[in-house]
Amino acid sequence: MARLLEVRSLTKTFSIGSMLSRTKITAVDNISFHVGPAEIFALAGESGCGKTTTAKMVLGFEEPTAGEISFKDKPLSAWRLKQREFMKDVQAIFQNPFETFNPLRPVDDFFFETVHNFNNHTIRSRKDAVDLIDLKLKTVGLSFEEVHGRYPNEFSGGQLQRASIARALLTNPSLLIADEPVSMADASLRMSIVNFFKRLKEEFKLSVLYITHDLATAYYVSDRIAIMFRGNIVEMGPVEEVLLAPKHPYTKLLRESVPENDPEKKWTEKIALADSEYGEYLRAGCKFAGRCPIAYDRCKSEVPREVLLNEVIVKCHKYDESG
Repeated sequence: MARLLEVRSLTKTFSIGSMLSRTKITAVDNISFHVGPAEIFALAGESGCGKTTTAKMVLGFEEPTAGEISFKDKPLSAWRLKQREFMKDVQAIFQNPFETFNPLRPVDDFFFETVHNFNNHTIRSRKDAVDLIDLKLKTVGLSFEEVHGRYPNEFSGGQLQRASIARALLTNPSLLIADEPVSMADASLRMSIVNFFKRLKEEFKLSVLYITHDLATAYYVSDRIAIMFRGNIVEMGPVEEVLLAPKHPYTKLLRESVPENDPEKKWTEKIALADSEYGEYLRAGCKFAGRCPIAYDRCKSEVPREVLLNEVIVKCHKYDESG
């Protein structure tokens, strides 16, 4: 399978604490995955599992401690010499659209700025710029007339998130990195946004790295999914295989946390699990051993290997016949 984005053995370690008592936390621990052309790949898990840190490294906002990231078969280090080209081809959408736009500037300023920075060779006049901006805004159900001259606080959160998606589309990217893009949206808007991602994939062959804690939207929109826990990918494969027949105990816990008696609630309730604990990051062996209902003795001291079960990769001693 062709690979648009490839992450290999990616690791990020942070030091926390004072100068006299520093502790190293491995926020992302030797993970590997890829995103293919015209594919939606979800990176899912509870808050603090390393999803956003992974996205920041892919975008070049954080430097990896170890491992490699390649885009279109070129390492990220090679793209530093072509930073503008990379930024044009890889766009990001973040959780809070009110942090995306400066509250002291009209929203359309950001659209004109993006057009100026990335479309100089095709845009020859202000009318050309307005036409392009209007085209992208209409893709998300807005128009230039609705946006022109208005400040961020004059929009609802949903309108502003749609505007941020339209701004990202101005560069005609190959890859969209969407970090919790629906977490602040109500039920109907969540459906609207995830349907829009599916449309982008099907009509424009755009790939999406979809980062979320919401398994319901991940199941609905994704082709493949990776489940993260304490910096590790514990299970990865086709979304139906992973979420309908979960193998890792943590995936099962997440799956059971999604309400099923009322389908509408899937879009309004968040997964409620324990807060991030330093002890789990520092644990030897399997990071989930302290919570796991089937943990073996070896789980507390030995890091599980990746085991391939049909199309699903799972890191769990239960499936490792060598043990």
